[in-house]
Amino acid sequence: MSHRVFTTSVASVYPHYVTKVERKGRTRAELDEVITWLTGYDEPTLRSHLDAGTTFEDFFAGADLNPHVSLITGSVCGVRVQEVEDPLMRRIRYLDKLVDELAKGRPMEKVLRS
Repeated sequence: MSHRVFTTSVASVYPHYVTKVERKGRTRAELDEVITWLTGYDEPTLRSHLDAGTTFEDFFAGADLNPHVSLITGSVCGVRVQEVEDPLMRRIRYLDKLVDELAKGRPMEKVLRS
């Protein structure tokens, strides 16, 4: 089953992530650091994906996920991220979970599982 979010552009959701973290006193730079940690993309590559309107499917297809993603646990919207069966949906949920943790004021070392 293909979810609508798979064909949604990352650029269309990114401003919502920015608003969420900034409303809680965090910065766009911290958000970008979290995305970079998760995906392995550097800043210019992340910007090019945002500018190109890359879908979540293509965004994560090209990502080199951090080897510590298995340490991301917990719930997003009542769904335990580590139990999500679809690999792409699990990656999207990982991103959602990291953004939530950042917005909740967790220290960056804990968000990045260092």
